[in-house]
Amino acid sequence: MPFATCTAPAMTVVRPDEETLSRQCLPYFVGVSGVSTPATGISMNLVIIPPHGAAEPHFHKGFETAVYMMTGRVDVRYGHDLEELLVLEQGDFLFIPADMPHQPVNHDDEPALAIVARNDAHEQESVELFHRH
Repeated sequence: MPFATCTAPAMTVVRPDEETLSRQCLPYFVGVSGVSTPATGISMNLVIIPPHGAAEPHFHKGFETAVYMMTGRVDVRYGHDLEELLVLEQGDFLFIPADMPHQPVNHDDEPALAIVARNDAHEQESVELFHRH
């Protein structure tokens, strides 16, 4: 199991101890989710975008995403055919609507770290890989 939990009355502490690979092909550390806690409507994990790495283009079917960029700088391609581009820098928050195709790309020599939250306790189940038209 890539995490340890400590349950107090009505609360759960999650201590991730190893990274796992997401469907988007990014390393992440399991945080709060339906897998690690009794959560039913939220997930929050630490995602790493390796130096010169990128996620597979994808979207989250039916679920919104919020991102907080802890360190690094990434380009985020998004839109119907990933034709749009924005830059996410340390300290930025980003909202991604449900079903929006996107792909974060790290062009730097250092890893980028982000906290990613979704209104889906089993967030990996809603990940759909996206193929450009």
